[in-house]
Amino acid sequence: MVKITDVARHAGVSPSTVSYALSGKRPISEETRQRVEEAIRELGYRPHAGARALASSRSNVLALVIPLRAGIHVPVVMQFAVSVVTTARKHDHDVLLLTQEEGEDGLRRVADTALVDALIVMDVQLREPRLPLLRSLERPSVLIGFPADSEGLTCIDLDFKAAGEACVEHLARLGHRVVALVGSPPEVYVRQTAFAQRVVQGFTAAADRSGLSSSVHPCEASPAAARLVAEQLLREHPALTGVVVHNEPLLEPLIVAFERLGLRVPGDLSVTAICPDELAESVRVPVTSVALPSAEVGERAVELLMKKLGGSAVPEATLLPPRLTERASTAPRNA
Repeated sequence: MVKITDVARHAGVSPSTVSYALSGKRPISEETRQRVEEAIRELGYRPHAGARALASSRSNVLALVIPLRAGIHVPVVMQFAVSVVTTARKHDHDVLLLTQEEGEDGLRRVADTALVDALIVMDVQLREPRLPLLRSLERPSVLIGFPADSEGLTCIDLDFKAAGEACVEHLARLGHRVVALVGSPPEVYVRQTAFAQRVVQGFTAAADRSGLSSSVHPCEASPAAARLVAEQLLREHPALTGVVVHNEPLLEPLIVAFERLGLRVPGDLSVTAICPDELAESVRVPVTSVALPSAEVGERAVELLMKKLGGSAVPEATLLPPRLTERASTAPRNA
């Protein structure tokens, strides 16, 4: 096993200098730091986690808070988690995954111990009850999502309002005049989950600006629910020619349901979605979609947290602009 003394000998410095280079507790010259880092790489030295934590008063562990509540699409959530874990490892940090309903008590329990250095919080609500605690904690945090009041917090996410607008604007350019949003399960809206609410805001605002007739339909994530909402849409809006889907498990079942009701996609009905690119590309009719950049959001959330841990200033708000890719599911409205 390579020891710190081996690194010191290889770099031509004292063991204490190697320790300072690892912990950052005392300043050393850039030239010396580079020699130490080169020796660490060449010898494959891995500092003992317990000793490193004692030396730096840091655990090198981040908490990722993902309450797996009803209505959450776990595969997409796990894409964010994988990105956070992968990026954290690049910074020599591990990730403690908290999947239960972590309210104030749960967050305080973790933050008041030496278990973690910082927190990443997902499934943010517009009226987020955890905000007073997050603002008061000594440990830094980053939210993936934007509450209604984000002052004093560090938040990052896709601009879901702009994503909803982009889908509607695309349909409007194709001449569609009656559009509907098939959204997240009802409980997601009851909780006022921020990303779902932002999509509705963008969808409605863009439809109003373009003079389109529009409606919003929360929907359970099941094939049976897809059939019911398709039937409801055609019954209540017979002139419907454009649909935006913000509910990943419904994408394929909804297209199948419309086809069984006699509508061709995109001949009679254009479909857009907000979802991962790989899902949009895998449907029988590849779907025009705004990409869900889970890998980029997770990576940048960790990078923001690393800067905060290092004492650097970071922007309070990071909104990723939507990227819409046209595929086979949308076409000009039939006259």
